[in-house]
Amino acid sequence: MPRTVWNGAISFGLVNVPIHVVSAIENHSIAFHQYHLEDMGRVRVKKVCELEDREVAQSEIGKGYEYAKDQCHSSTRLI
Repeated sequence: MPRTVWNGAISFGLVNVPIHVVSAIENHSIAFHQYHLEDMGRVRVKKVCELEDREVAQSEIGKGYEYAKDQCHSSTRLI
C-alpha cells in the first residue's frame, strides 16, 4: 500500500471531510508517435544537410546564427 504524503481535512460548516494524499504507483502517461496516414508507417526525424543532401551525424552538427542572407556565424567550437 502506498505511503500517505499529506493528511488534512476540508470542512463545510459542521461537516468535516478527511483527506489523504498518496503518491502515484503507476505510470499513466501516453507516448504519441507520428504516422503516415496512408500506410501507417512510422515517421522519423532525419537531420539532412541542405547543401550536400545527405544525412549527418550528431557529432557533425553545430550551432550558429545567420547575420545576413546566406551568411552565418558558427558559435560552436570545433575540436
